Amino acid sequence: MPIALDPEQAETRVMHTLVDFTGTDVLEVGCGDGRLTWRFAEQARAVLALDPEASAIATAQASCPAHLLQKVTFETADITIVELAPAAYEVVVLSWSLC
Repeated sequence: MPIALDPEQAETRVMHTLVDFTGTDVLEVGCGDGRLTWRFAEQARAVLALDPEASAIATAQASCPAHLLQKVTFETADITIVELAPAAYEVVVLSWSLC
C-alpha cells in the first residue's frame, strides 16, 4: 500500500505562505523523486533540482509534468561540492535533506 505524504497539502500551504515563488530562480537541494518540486515549480521562473542519488533524479525526470520540462532541470550532484554561480538563486528549498 503506497503512503500518501501530506494528503492535506499542509506542507504546500506553509511553503507558499512563507515564500512567494513567483518569477524566482529556485535551487532545490535534495529533490529526491521531485515530490516537492511540483509544489512550487509552476510559479517559479526556473528550478535547478539537485540530488546525489542518480536513481532519484531518474525518477524525478520521468515523472516531471510535461508543462514543467522547460523550466525544471534535474541534476545528480552533491551540494557540498557542486559549483554554482554566486547569487544565482533567489530561493533555496531543502526538505528532508539534512542528516
